[in-house]
Amino acid sequence: MSGLLAGKRVLVTGVLTESSFAFHAARLAQEEGAEVVLTGFGRLSLVQRIAKRLPKPAPVIELDVQNREHLDGLADAVTEHLGEGVGLDGLVHSIAFAPQDALGGNFLHTEWESVATAVEVSAYSLKSVTMALLPLLEQRGGSVVGMDFDAQVAWPKYDWMGVSKAALEATSRYLARDLGPKNIRVNLISAGPVKSMAAKSIPGFEELADVWNNRAPIGWDLADPEPGARGVVALLSDWFPKTTGEIVHVDGGVHMMGA
Repeated sequence: MSGLLAGKRVLVTGVLTESSFAFHAARLAQEEGAEVVLTGFGRLSLVQRIAKRLPKPAPVIELDVQNREHLDGLADAVTEHLGEGVGLDGLVHSIAFAPQDALGGNFLHTEWESVATAVEVSAYSLKSVTMALLPLLEQRGGSVVGMDFDAQVAWPKYDWMGVSKAALEATSRYLARDLGPKNIRVNLISAGPVKSMAAKSIPGFEELADVWNNRAPIGWDLADPEPGARGVVALLSDWFPKTTGEIVHVDGGVHMMGA
């Protein structure tokens, strides 16, 4: 089999709808030769239906990143689908959540409980899921790729999710530092926004989207998650063997524009 990911085994988290980066990363990974397993949270029946729309139907594992039992059993659940002794070549982390009172302009009044949830689910989970899968990832060396949204600046209405993304960026660097000796790379794709279900839950999303409509020098299509997903597949591949702790911007160039 030919393809960038021929013979590789990849776990993709965060698939909920066909408009998500995670779905397109899973699709492209399969098209490039990978065997893919998905995780889902909450609406498992929906994830299972979406999984059947991939080029090859993929198995779905239930994963709540705040559930210790789910994390402790994750490596065994993946092994059930992939087989003993084969390991895991890649992990796609596409998990983020913030309670409604942590978004939408409420920054100064958000209570710690909501902030803690946002940081745990959106940032700490990169570490917790990676460590849950470490026994599989370290068998052959692997690539962990997380989905980011540029945390260099303060965005309108993004509030504590923006802080959580900054924490995600720092977490990826420390993971890259500590897992490098095990030949495990950790990188992020900082993608522009797309009109996914997750985006619809962000108050003021249209205000964010207008930034890309007006400032992307090579343009940006809010209805097309594929550019970001291609970045994920590239980082999963062997074409970036010595790249780790990096944030690759796939945003039409908005991140480098001044006034």
